Amino acid sequence: MKNLRLWTLGVILLGGMIFLGFSTHTMAAEQVLTIALDTNPTNLDPRLATDLNSARVYQIVTNGLVKKDPQLNLVPDLAERWENPDDKTYVFYLRKGVKFHDGSEFTAEDVKYTFESILDPEMKSPHAAVYQKIDSIEIVDPYTIKFVMKEVFSPFLIEMIMPIVPKNTLEALEGKAFTTTLVGTGPFKLVEWTPDEQLVFEANPDYFEGAPKLAKVIYRIIPDETVRFLELKQGGIDFVQNAIAPDLVPVAQQTPGLTVLAKESVVINYLGFNLKDPVLSNVKVRQAMAYAIDRQAMIDYLLKGQATPATGLLSPANWAYEPDVQMYPYDVEKAKALLDEAGYPDPDGDGPQSRLKISYKTSTGDLNIRIGEVLQDQLKKVGIEVSEIQSFEWAKFYNDVIAGNFQIYTLRWVGITEPDILHSIFHSSMIPPNGRNRGYYANPRIDELTEQARLVIDVQERKKIYSEIQKILAEDLPYIFLWYPHNIVVMNAKVKDFVLYPEGNFASFKDMWIEE
Repeated sequence: MKNLRLWTLGVILLGGMIFLGFSTHTMAAEQVLTIALDTNPTNLDPRLATDLNSARVYQIVTNGLVKKDPQLNLVPDLAERWENPDDKTYVFYLRKGVKFHDGSEFTAEDVKYTFESILDPEMKSPHAAVYQKIDSIEIVDPYTIKFVMKEVFSPFLIEMIMPIVPKNTLEALEGKAFTTTLVGTGPFKLVEWTPDEQLVFEANPDYFEGAPKLAKVIYRIIPDETVRFLELKQGGIDFVQNAIAPDLVPVAQQTPGLTVLAKESVVINYLGFNLKDPVLSNVKVRQAMAYAIDRQAMIDYLLKGQATPATGLLSPANWAYEPDVQMYPYDVEKAKALLDEAGYPDPDGDGPQSRLKISYKTSTGDLNIRIGEVLQDQLKKVGIEVSEIQSFEWAKFYNDVIAGNFQIYTLRWVGITEPDILHSIFHSSMIPPNGRNRGYYANPRIDELTEQARLVIDVQERKKIYSEIQKILAEDLPYIFLWYPHNIVVMNAKVKDFVLYPEGNFASFKDMWIEE
């Protein structure tokens, strides 16, 4: 047997998927936290959800086998410890006495069911691809489960963050999926969801790390960022994260009774292309657009400096980040020259006629529309006309992106800590619904390298592979990488013990309380 690698429980820290604390149930009876979300969650079932606000639901309702600590290290969660006796085998030893919110006991049966259901083609889970390397899942006993991989798969452990769902509860539901509720093992129970209005969570007094300090958490759906800020000032809500206009942040900093926290993130805002489009499939057009976009000016004007220009999908905080890639400093003349080379000459010598026309699609958020307007103005200077800015409610916009019904759009990826995400975003097999390659990008070398990186355990060897991947992507530009936004939290000054994580998640709600 190879050297045994063993992780023990040790000191449990705050995690990315649950919220730990040591409060009493008496205190929880007095505490209610109200926060604002900009949109509804799109899916309450973590096996099907991919959007941020859905994650913000299951982050406080469920647990995975492992979680992340504040430094983004993996630590135990529903698994007390684990071993991997060889590079393809993982054995998890589960907590005993853990209950789901409906009273059923958590066992290895639920773990096996969770991952087998994700892999079931009928489930059509967008997460299935990352678990395809599992060869077998064996229940050793009710509290021990063994995973055997088909081959070495280096990102396996981080994928064990996936929330565990209750087998018996789901098998009794039509469709075997959560649609209007969610049952987990986490510190809060979802007790109400009124779409477009609110979600209500109550403390789980039987939570295995102790009852939360908060008796109740309410997520109010408030699409308008100005209204969200006014509600903060007036006390209608207590907490907003990354959901108020950047120009209101300085106002919040000067407002008595409000606290503002800011921290660099592992989030990336990007401009996405539909590479099936005959114009945008030309790499010189994409490169010309990159030179035509003044990202620093956008950061200064739109974000009030609350971001850093991006060089790639991975931020400098990521262990695999590669800084030595092709850069695209603002250069109007370079952009025009590339458009000439791409076959789109200026028809009237800097006159009003455009070289080409494209449409921009986004959600109804004010900032997203303003981003489109600035892009429209900047691209016009090199002869690219953004002929229309199409804004839709979040669900419609998101579904259009997944379906490939767009030319260009802007979105963000949140919480990028594992570089294997480069596989699910850019591998040619990951075009929706199989994965998250929303732009239909295909490069055999990227396919080869992202597959190779999964077979390597040594971190330095993996880093070399990911460096090459990032260099290729910087030249191919399936995305224009815009900026890494700062995590910005504005909250009532009476809210205590919130911890701002790089991922921007709600990882410390379990420990939060409100000063009377």
